[in-house]
This record gives sequence, structure tokens and C-alpha cells, in this order.
Amino acid sequence: MADLSCSLAGIKSPNPFWVASGPPANTAYQAHRAFEAGWGGVVWKTIGAPIVNVASRYSALHHGPQRMIGFNNIELISDRSPEANFREIAEVKRRWPHHAVVASLMVETREQWHEFVRRSIDAGADGIELNYGCPHGMCERGMGSAVGQQPAVAERITTWVKEAATIPVIVKLTPNITDITAAARAARRGGADALSLINTLNSITNVDLDTFVPEPRVGNRSAHGGYCGPAVKPIALHMVQACAADPEVALPISGIGGVATWRDAAEFIALGATNVQVCTAIMHYGFRLAADLTEGLSDYLDAKGLPSLAALRGRAVPSLQKWEHLDLHFRRVAQIDYDRCIGCNLCYIACEDGAHQCIDLRTPEELGVGLGPGRIPHKPLPQVRAADCVGCNLCSLVCPVEDCITMTEVAPGGAPLTWSDYQERLARGEIAPLPPHP
Repeated sequence: MADLSCSLAGIKSPNPFWVASGPPANTAYQAHRAFEAGWGGVVWKTIGAPIVNVASRYSALHHGPQRMIGFNNIELISDRSPEANFREIAEVKRRWPHHAVVASLMVETREQWHEFVRRSIDAGADGIELNYGCPHGMCERGMGSAVGQQPAVAERITTWVKEAATIPVIVKLTPNITDITAAARAARRGGADALSLINTLNSITNVDLDTFVPEPRVGNRSAHGGYCGPAVKPIALHMVQACAADPEVALPISGIGGVATWRDAAEFIALGATNVQVCTAIMHYGFRLAADLTEGLSDYLDAKGLPSLAALRGRAVPSLQKWEHLDLHFRRVAQIDYDRCIGCNLCYIACEDGAHQCIDLRTPEELGVGLGPGRIPHKPLPQVRAADCVGCNLCSLVCPVEDCITMTEVAPGGAPLTWSDYQERLARGEIAPLPPHP
């Protein structure tokens, strides 16, 4: 069985699944429930000067029957006193000495940072996470993403924290920035031991078209919020990989953003994360999710013959390159499995109207295929013109039947040639200009 234990900058946990700083990590009661359910660590809901929240606080983006593909919140940091939070951190750590308990902090002055760091250490926290990412409420007060969006400020505050810290310091980055690596490099210069990313994105999920007030509604007003959940995973993966691939960052990463399944976690780890944090999926499905995550990831590692998380970590990082380094002559074309095709012809419509017009409609008789599952006699079926297929993948993406349309690699259109190589050889007169697509 694969070893799921991990160490993020020296913070050890029995598995890579941590409860992210947020509503599920607000109290000792929740931390106990999380560890009983199998989570490896908890990052406490951000501690600072207690705030007053509003009602309501959450909204969501739904898609068809799928609830909460995107989740928006205007909830702020902990509304509980620092005394209560640090007392409960100590209680949880005493009961769960082999699990990770991390204090998330957000204060203003150098003196306050020193004070809250010392209180975290005294409570027995394994590490400290600096919240430089909250995009609403706190940023208007000069904290949260107001810090994360200014690398020089993030570097300075991280330096303040390291003056007092004797335990690992994790800097949590905001995605509401042009270049995430600029903030990551600043965190390293300030002495950070690790990074966590991403925090939430600025968002408005929907507008009530009767009242013209966006959700979540507070009286007759609303505010932009922090967006998270499955919909942000592609952005999070991009930013994790960018930091993992940057030699000037070179810090361990705790991946956050849309993790809901073991596959999500495996993708984050393959792109360079040491562990992952989960919040929205817990709010949707509960702490019981831990059992599925650990079992699924363990089975995957076993199936791949990987003995530990370290064997998976970063394996996908080198495959991400700039577009100019991709092979212009590589070819894939769509192939349709008529034993699976139901004749919905969504691929034809997508290709005809939204892509490259390389799918035709033919009768089953013309194609020499039987009726197949759910097909209507004489209703036309799609046929790919392989010679004209540009391999864009759209047909396979819209097809509602698993593995009905596959993208198959075919003989390349020539020797490997990247755009970068092409430009250099063209300038030297070694190659003719590539012909445009007809």
C-alpha cells in the first residue's frame, strides 16, 4: 500500500488532505470531527481582531442538476475571540498530536504579527499560514488580498513574521493578481517556508432580475465576494504549476482550489503540490469525504506502482511549456465508435457551427453500420473526414457518450517543428513559409 504521509516544510500529517481555513475549520468541535473522519490536517479559520459578519453570506453557481459548481462568499475571518481560538487550537493539538494543526493569521501591525505568532506557538500550532488572499471585506482594511497583490508589502510582512516565528510559515497567495509568481518570489525573499494557493477569486455569481440585487443579498445591497469550488480548479492548477516550475520560487506548495475528489488531489500533486486543502467540498458533502479521498488516492498510487506521494509530486510540471515549444506537425484526428454512437449528432453541430466543418452526416446504410443503441432507422450519423480534421477535440468534448469519440494520434505532417524553431530557420532561409490552412 502506498505511503500517504507527507511533510510540508516540516509540518507532518498522516495524509495530504487538510481542511482549509474557512467555515469548516472554525472550532475545536469541527477539528475533532475532521480528524475522526480521517483528515490529515486542519488550517484554522483565520484569527485576527474579531469581526462582525452579515447575513446572508453565500451564493452559488449551479449548472443543470449540478449544485455549487462555483461557490461565492462574503464571510470574513473568525468572529470569535483570539483567546477562544488559541485555547481550542491547544486543545485539538493535545488530543491529536500526530495530525497537523496550523494557525491562519491576519493582523495589521508588526507588533500584532509578533504577538499572534507567539500566541500560535504557545498554543502548540505546527505552523502558521499568513492570509494574504481574502478578496473582500478585509482587503478594504488594508489586509488580505491588499497585501497579496503588492509583492513588496507581502515580503515585508513575511519578514516581520519570521522575526518571531520558530515554526514553519506558509504564505497563502491571492489569485487576484497578474503574475502569481511575483508574489511567490516575494514570499520566499521574506523567508517563507512554504506557499498555499489559491485563495478565492473576486466574483459576482448572479443577479436577481426582479430586485436587481446580486446574491448574497444583505438588505437591498450586496458586495463582490470570494469565488471557489470546482469551477476554480483550472485556475488553481495553472498557478500551482507556475510556482512549482519557477526556480526563483522553489518552495513547497499546499494546493487549494476546487479539490473534491482524489483525482483532483492527484492532479495538484502531479503539478507540484505537496498536499492539498479542501473547503467548499466539505461544506457541500461533509467531513466524510476524507475516506473517499484517501482510499482513492491510495488505490491510484498502487495501480501506478508509485510507493509514495513523493513519487507522484511534480511529474506533470515539465510537460507544461510555452506554446512556441509545441510541435506544429503533431497530428490527432477524431474517430467515432459506431457501436457506442447514439446518433444525437451533437458533434456534427459543434463542428459545423463552432469549429472546422470536417464532420458529414451519412445514413447507417452508407456507413455500413447497424442501428446500434437507441438509434432510429435511416437517421443520419456523423462521419469524420480525417483528412480535414484539425484535431481540435471539440467533438469529443460535446459527445455525451463516454469513449464514443476518441482523439487518435496519426502519422505527423513532417519532422517535429516548433514555432520557435520555425522562426529561427525561416530567418536563416533554411525553410519555406508554412502554408495557411485551406
